Amino acid sequence: MGDARPTREGYVEGLLEAAARDERVVALEADVSRSIGSHVFAERFPGRFFNFGASEQDMMAEAAGMALAGLVPFPATYAVFATGRAWDQIRTSICYMGLDVKIGGAHGGVSVGPDGATHQALEDIALMRVLPGMKVLVPADAEQTRASVTAALEEPGPVYIRFGRNPVPVIYVGRTAVAPGRGDLLEEGGDVCLVACGVMVSEALEAARMLRAGGVSAGVLNMVSVKPLDGELLKEQAMRTGAVLVAEDHQTEGGLFGAVSEFLGRECPVRTRPVTVEGSFGTSGTPAEVRGKFGLTAENIAAGAVELLDRGHPH
Repeated sequence: MGDARPTREGYVEGLLEAAARDERVVALEADVSRSIGSHVFAERFPGRFFNFGASEQDMMAEAAGMALAGLVPFPATYAVFATGRAWDQIRTSICYMGLDVKIGGAHGGVSVGPDGATHQALEDIALMRVLPGMKVLVPADAEQTRASVTAALEEPGPVYIRFGRNPVPVIYVGRTAVAPGRGDLLEEGGDVCLVACGVMVSEALEAARMLRAGGVSAGVLNMVSVKPLDGELLKEQAMRTGAVLVAEDHQTEGGLFGAVSEFLGRECPVRTRPVTVEGSFGTSGTPAEVRGKFGLTAENIAAGAVELLDRGHPH
């Protein structure tokens, strides 16, 4: 892994690339352009940028109208507000009609740190994943976020892209590609498979290194596409190891762990364990402090993997 970069930088890079590629692309935001970086888009494409103020419901309803008029809108704001405040508009005005609206959920998870519980989106993946027709992408670093934006442009129908505020380690050096329904196996392992998305991918990679030092062979699967899930790759790794640990910056229910558990329960029952936020709102602190409080760390992933393996081999 390389130097750290904020994933929001990748979002803006992808947005600029998409706009240069397709003149139908427009950017919408809810008075947070400086925070998420979309003011750069406004400077480059002033006639294709729309600020709706702190009115997320209006922004999503207008995005639906723009899509019906033949544009490809990319509305973005903090994930907690995009999905929570405007869920009805996303459900009824966007998803019900299958419109080409690509929603950016900024500052996802506990990445907002000092902003506290009200601004930390720990339920957004669940809210978006349950909607018929919605695709959900949770990229692991800035480059994969850029690729998620350009992939969303080519994907018909609504897409939700979740990204963060603070720097995360660079995993993908140079250009990469993202496709809904495709995960990325970063490391092979024979004892346990660590499935992660977003900021937790780098933690899973570090956990795999720690486990290898202790004689445990851990694979790492970056499930950037939470919906649709890469069931083929997941089943292959689950059958190979018989043990799957899921790490995500989200509530236990409804997110990546929910998606993985639902799939494995139907297709390939194996031992599973979450490393997630378990039934709690967030709290204030630096992102590292908050992740530590909730156990969203490489050390806790490694310890959870050992516990999972011990469950399968009672003494």
